[in-house]
Amino acid sequence: MKLPSGSIKKIIVFRALQLGDLLCSIPALRALRNSYPDAEITITGLRWMESLLNRFPDYFDRFIHFPGYPGLPEQPLDPIQFTGFLAEVQAQRFDLALQMQGNGSLVNPMIELFNARYTAGFSTQNDYWPDKELFIEYPGYGSEIERHLLLMEHLGIQLLGTELEFPLTAQDESDYKTLDFSLEPQKYVCVHPGSRGAWRQWPVEFFASLADQCAAKGYVPVITGTKDEMHIVLKVAELMTYDPVIAAGKTSLGAVGVLIKNAALLISNCTGVSHMAAAFSTPSIVISMDGEPERWAPLNREVHKVFDWTRNQDFGIISNTLENFLQSQAVVS
Repeated sequence: MKLPSGSIKKIIVFRALQLGDLLCSIPALRALRNSYPDAEITITGLRWMESLLNRFPDYFDRFIHFPGYPGLPEQPLDPIQFTGFLAEVQAQRFDLALQMQGNGSLVNPMIELFNARYTAGFSTQNDYWPDKELFIEYPGYGSEIERHLLLMEHLGIQLLGTELEFPLTAQDESDYKTLDFSLEPQKYVCVHPGSRGAWRQWPVEFFASLADQCAAKGYVPVITGTKDEMHIVLKVAELMTYDPVIAAGKTSLGAVGVLIKNAALLISNCTGVSHMAAAFSTPSIVISMDGEPERWAPLNREVHKVFDWTRNQDFGIISNTLENFLQSQAVVS
């Protein structure tokens, strides 16, 4: 390792993004923990990420809420809270700050203000490099998982595979049981039509058609989503011939995890739930609407069938893929 474990006792990781982004970085963080088993690792990011302390207790020890920064779209900047945040981070006197947000063009100067003993991460050829030994040029290729593993490799950290994780807790199981959906494992299909940003959402009529196709084969279609996505969920249900189970707006993140783990199949946009399916090895049909399937889609293309809608808008191909899956499951059972 470029930074021996004996000299690194406190690490802060900056990745203020959403669920799918975080899950894609878990293989890198798994390797980080393995190389620095005795270090205290703090994750700083959006408010929802505090739950990572319970879900990934082996990888994270502490959480510090990040209150935004100019140019980052995930949340508005709170200048007063940012001042307090920076003071708190500086007071911790971290040995290593890891910039895992992106290419660093916006945030590298901010990460320097953390005043860590060492700073590592990504940069671009024309931007500021805080430490040329510990930073690498941001790779504009490959999956999001592999991009972060390249950083770990650059730091001399032993890699431990590309597998994703989404540990389920006793609370997750309890949250699911209280919903009383009475679903038999492997006898239902999760349909997740929502995603952040309307441009990343496949048309609802296609989700409805695939859900009906599953129902016609005896699978219960279960529509998942957040409360903010209810208008999309209800539109899908309205367009269906069969009656779905509407789980959207009723489930915690962990309960969604239980649903996806026990499902026969997930049908979704290329969003956070697709990475959950990858973590559970639950088969999926994933529609990429942002033109970056090589970056964001699951790595195992045998288990997860990925379609780039920006290049080929042939619904028949997707429907036929689903039909082949349903027929293969019927043969197995």
